[in-house]
Amino acid sequence: MDLSTLKERITAVQSKREYLLSLLEQPNLGILRVDVNQALEELDELIEEYRRTIPETGNN
Repeated sequence: MDLSTLKERITAVQSKREYLLSLLEQPNLGILRVDVNQALEELDELIEEYRRTIPETGNN
């Protein structure tokens, strides 16, 4: 996988974060709230690892 494709995929994953946050606002989420919180934590870790591994250099 080339760097361009990886950046596109990370951008797509980052866009899903907003959806997960909107799920947390649902009052009827019940026990799934735990899973959504876990998904958010793992997503944030993935994004942070990507940023540490491939820092933006401004050369897109």
